[in-house]
Amino acid sequence: MPGKHILIVDDEIGIRELLSEILQDEGYDIKLAENAEQARLWRNQTRPDLVLLDIWMPDCDGVSLLKEWANNGQLTMPVVMMSGHGTIETAVEATRIGAIDYLEKPIGLQKLLTTVSRAIKTGVGHTGSELSLASLGKGNAVQELKRQLDLVQPLKTPILLLGEPGVGFESCARFLHHSNTPFVAPEQIERALDAPADLLQQANNGVLFLREVGRLGARAQQGLLQVLAKLEKFNIRLVCATCRPLVELTQDRNFDPGLFAAISVLQIPVPSLKAHREDVPDLAHQILDRLVEEKKVPTRRFSVAALNALRNHDWPGNLEQLRNLVATLAMTSISDEIGVNEVNRLLAPYAMQQTLGCGEALDLPLREARDIFERHYFEHHIKLENGNMSRVAEKVGLERTHLYRKLKQLGIRFSKRVAEDA
Repeated sequence: MPGKHILIVDDEIGIRELLSEILQDEGYDIKLAENAEQARLWRNQTRPDLVLLDIWMPDCDGVSLLKEWANNGQLTMPVVMMSGHGTIETAVEATRIGAIDYLEKPIGLQKLLTTVSRAIKTGVGHTGSELSLASLGKGNAVQELKRQLDLVQPLKTPILLLGEPGVGFESCARFLHHSNTPFVAPEQIERALDAPADLLQQANNGVLFLREVGRLGARAQQGLLQVLAKLEKFNIRLVCATCRPLVELTQDRNFDPGLFAAISVLQIPVPSLKAHREDVPDLAHQILDRLVEEKKVPTRRFSVAALNALRNHDWPGNLEQLRNLVATLAMTSISDEIGVNEVNRLLAPYAMQQTLGCGEALDLPLREARDIFERHYFEHHIKLENGNMSRVAEKVGLERTHLYRKLKQLGIRFSKRVAEDA
């Protein structure tokens, strides 16, 4: 594909020059790196359309660099490993980390051109939709999730992923997927299960991922039972997910108990974002950097205070909510730096909903429920305006004397000195 940018990383000058000459003749724009340090510099500056990465290099091997990019959220482009004699097993292992293919040296001309063309086509349009499991964080909760998935990875037993909405079920399913094999994840599961034979053919020798199986109707359940009966014949790894609590699911008379037993032999809980909130700043950076790389938003950065606000939020919508919020902030920010006030304004409705909707406030008498809302409302605006009561009064539409009286009635403390100086 003429005009596409390819980064070649190899410590042997002869191989770099040969590959460069061949691919330039095909119309590709080529960048060269003789070691991992130079490759990092190129990757930090831009996102290439493809990386050809040698496994053995003097400063850092290619597999370690691949893992580094995956952990940093920078594995957003297709990578093809290049391996010499005796390193094919390592190259195959690299495909599980995130490489999409490998080339064995010496590299034939037609094999090179075919692999490069296919890799670039594969990489188009698949860089921003779903975070890889390796980029979900480094906290204890995520490390435990990775440990469990590593243990079950060699097995063919169906897996049931459990967790809250938006926790990243698809990232877990893709972790269990091998490159160059089908990954089938139908958007309309009920319709897909109406034709189980077609679904089996599509997922043959690959992974079949079903996002929410906990609310399937009777017909779809029968379709899934037919799929289960032929998993071994078609060599398919079935990964199901549900947000329904297991107790609720097992007590649901409309859900086939035999089906539940078949899909839940291996149960793996996926942690909520709240359970590893220490990862939120890094995740926010990853999402923002990816949007900038894809030229969907101008160059942006978060202030330290903004990142702290993101980390302290409870994230009821988990990763999906974080992705949407970062995208909104990046598109609506009036400056290059996204500040804490912008973050707090977008998080305010979630915080209020959590206060009134997720606790016991809705079961209280109206006066008590209203006091809870008003207390949260005024505390939010005082925090947003850093205690400047003049601005708070203006924002909430009250005279300052009326505001002070209201705060005293609600038992909200505020600095009189700040109030008088404002």
